[in-house]
Amino acid sequence: MRAGGRFAVGLGALAAVVFLLGPGTARATEVKAFQLQSQQAFLAGTLEGISVDPLGRLELADRAERVTTLSEPFLLAAAPHPQGWVLGTGNEGKVLLISAEGETTELFAASEGQVFAVLADEEGAVYAGASPGGKVYRIPPGGAEGGEAEVWFETGETYVWDLAWDPEGRLLAATGTSGKLFRIDGQGDGEVLYDSGDTHARSLAVLPDGRVLLGTAGEGLILRIAPDGTARTLYDAAQPEVVAFAPRPDGSIYAAVIASEASAVDLSAPGQAEAAKPAGEEAKPAEGEVSVEMGAVTAGSRPKGFSGKRAQVLSISPAGVVESVWGFEDETVFDLLFERGRLWVATGLEGKLYSFDGEHMVLEKDLDERQVVALLPAGAASGGPAFATTNAPALYRLSAAKERSGTYTSAALDAGAVARFGTLRWRGERPRGAELAFSFRSGVSAEPDQTWSDWTAAREPSGAGEVVLSGVPNGRYVQWRATLSAGGREEASPRIDAVELTYRQENLRPKVASFEALDPGEVLVPAGFNPTQQVFEPTNPTREGIFTTLEASEGPGEGRTKTLWKKGYRTFKWSVEDPNGDRLAYALHFRPDQGAGAEEAPWMPVAEDLEEDHYGFDATVLPDGVYRFRLTASDAADNPPGEGQAGDRLSGPVVIDHSPPALVEAEARAGNPGRHLRVVLEDALNPLRAAEVSVDAALWQAAPAADGLLDGRREVLELEVPEGARLVLLRVTDAAHNVTTFDLSDEVR
Repeated sequence: MRAGGRFAVGLGALAAVVFLLGPGTARATEVKAFQLQSQQAFLAGTLEGISVDPLGRLELADRAERVTTLSEPFLLAAAPHPQGWVLGTGNEGKVLLISAEGETTELFAASEGQVFAVLADEEGAVYAGASPGGKVYRIPPGGAEGGEAEVWFETGETYVWDLAWDPEGRLLAATGTSGKLFRIDGQGDGEVLYDSGDTHARSLAVLPDGRVLLGTAGEGLILRIAPDGTARTLYDAAQPEVVAFAPRPDGSIYAAVIASEASAVDLSAPGQAEAAKPAGEEAKPAEGEVSVEMGAVTAGSRPKGFSGKRAQVLSISPAGVVESVWGFEDETVFDLLFERGRLWVATGLEGKLYSFDGEHMVLEKDLDERQVVALLPAGAASGGPAFATTNAPALYRLSAAKERSGTYTSAALDAGAVARFGTLRWRGERPRGAELAFSFRSGVSAEPDQTWSDWTAAREPSGAGEVVLSGVPNGRYVQWRATLSAGGREEASPRIDAVELTYRQENLRPKVASFEALDPGEVLVPAGFNPTQQVFEPTNPTREGIFTTLEASEGPGEGRTKTLWKKGYRTFKWSVEDPNGDRLAYALHFRPDQGAGAEEAPWMPVAEDLEEDHYGFDATVLPDGVYRFRLTASDAADNPPGEGQAGDRLSGPVVIDHSPPALVEAEARAGNPGRHLRVVLEDALNPLRAAEVSVDAALWQAAPAADGLLDGRREVLELEVPEGARLVLLRVTDAAHNVTTFDLSDEVR
């Protein structure tokens, strides 16, 4: 049975689409939808028993069978063994043999504490690289029953990172912290095959022609080394660590390079590495020292300030040409394996197993364990590789069968504001007998917590791919969960190709963040206003009321303003935020702020249906006095009738003053060499801002206040007037820019 619904076309990882109810841009009244229809979008959620393919389709994953769970703190290395798999662990340095049935046998415990490399031969003898100390141990077939483990070779280095066989059956050992590659013969005698000069020889792969690929940590080099020890650099990666190789049957090789805090090596500190500290010891690791907690030390191999991808998967052709085929922004690659015609990629810190078909990376498993650290062949009867995890250590193998059921949980989807959730529509397939069930929950916090609602199950009443979210409380965030169950004779899995979940924001009140009156006479005009090209004049008379404003001709700078001056005008400027992003209309009202009953006086309009964030008007229509103004912001135009919201804010007291200062008293007194004049001035509403005197039509000079500051509504000026002055003028300006000039000539004669 095929189910589905209408979907808007989109390629984004997670898109919020809008079903328009009318012309214009997205508003609160419009129904919006979260849309998931790509691999990237689905990977933001949590997958349990679910895989997502390159086309972004969810279905039941290959079954992962847990072979065994380990009691060791850390699982550090793994390799195939004739009887199953051999594992290297920490912090007690144990080497374990795991049978195909999951039985665990302890083969050896190295005193060094960490085993980062293991390898088994055809007879079942195990070679283990122990660190710190750089020793290679040989454990005979059968473990303790086959004889005592022995030190096979001492490298003299701190770490043994990787082991491999060359075509002659000799053992190769990659070491640190001097970056040397050793070749060890069948009697345990060894030599330095190549000294890389880097901090660590980190990873190995042997080519069919006998040459060796060596990956380093420090400089991130991929080197090709001939049997005689001559070498050629194939690649110098931006990431400083080459962590794994995976040969292909056609002679090409995949490689993984990383720059990650979760790396097993610490490249941050200068100098030589010291012995590794046990877990929990506070001493800081030196250069090259292992992070025994696999990510607990934050330095790792990611340089300070590095902004590139944490991991890159490279392809190396038989001719030595290297190219990048995939990158991970946040995942750390720990191991690679080519099997079943695909590249398998083990990652952390989210414990994900991927496969790569040459074009697309597919998430195969999303595990509770934080890191998948090793990949191993699992046999012809399996559906894929075996893989080892740490945090907590376990060994799994992929079965050829699919999971019987699995659950996908979306990430918390953000509606941007408290919203009402409507319908989930899905597109995909549900085979006969298979089941697909949805549930939902919502909350206000970004991370789901105890304040979120419980999961609410929902069913498809029509069976046509449409689920109504009834009973899900309003919230800013919502999650959906799908449980897929196989059914039918073939146990076929349901498949989800795409999902959309509709919602509509609850309308919230606009918030007036600021509302202020500019200084008297200040007006705002378009930034491109040029007085020689444009005219600003009051539109008078107005048909709407007593207030007139400036009418601007359109021109450059539309939407941006600058400040000019026009006597008699008052301008208000405001900032308003609407949580829903609605268009807003503004109204400006006023009322007197003095006198009996002022607080109960009705508000009277100045202007309505304003769209800009400012308004200037001719204030000379108002009598002198103190007033309050109120700004109201409404989103009614973008909401259904009756659902609009409005927010308002009052101004502080605003003084309207058209009257100039008055001369209260002017008294002349005898002075030397001229006459001393004492002048008293007073303004009814505003403080004085300037006082200037001119004698006999000479230049204006500042008139000093008796108290030294010209800042009050009543001021006393002390003037010195020369003998014989015929014309004495005093010009006074108040804070409202009201100017008057007094003739004091008679007072000094």
